[in-house]
Amino acid sequence: MTSVLQHSAIHVVSPLSGRVIAAADIPDPVFANGLVGYGVAVVPDSDADMLTAVAPMTGRVVKVMPHAYIVQHVSGPAVLVHVGIDTVHLKGEGFIVHVQKGDQVEAGDRMISVDVALIRAKNLSPCCPVVALDTKPGAVLIDSIGSRVEAGELLFELVES
Repeated sequence: MTSVLQHSAIHVVSPLSGRVIAAADIPDPVFANGLVGYGVAVVPDSDADMLTAVAPMTGRVVKVMPHAYIVQHVSGPAVLVHVGIDTVHLKGEGFIVHVQKGDQVEAGDRMISVDVALIRAKNLSPCCPVVALDTKPGAVLIDSIGSRVEAGELLFELVES
C-alpha cells in the first residue's frame, strides 16, 4: 500500500489590479534576486490614480508601514506586499493605512490606499512586489506572469511540503 503525500497550498491573491511580472523583472535587486523570498510583482495600469491594496491571504498583520505590509498565515508562511519601489522615501505621503499590526484579515480585505499617480509624479516605480518571505525555489507556483489581474484574484500558490 502506497501513501500519497498531501501538500496544502495557500492561495495568494493580488493586492492590486495590474500586469503581473516575474520577480527577475522587478527594478530592485533585493526582490529581483529573491533575497527575501520568492514571488512576483504587479504593475498598476498606466492610468491608475488612487488604488486600494488588499490582503494577499487570510492571516494576521505582523507588520504595516505606509508603503508595505506583511500578512502571516495561521500555518506560518508570511507574504510581504511592497507598494512601489523606493516608496519608503515618501515617508507616508500618498498612502493611507487602514489596518494595524495584530489585526486579523481575510484575503481581499483593504490594507492601504495609495496614490499611484503621486508615485509616478515623484519618478518612482509603482511596481508592487508580492513575496512569500523566506521561501525556497519551487515553493511558489506561478501561472500569472504576463497576464493582467484584478485585486483579489489568484496571483500564485504557496506550497508547503
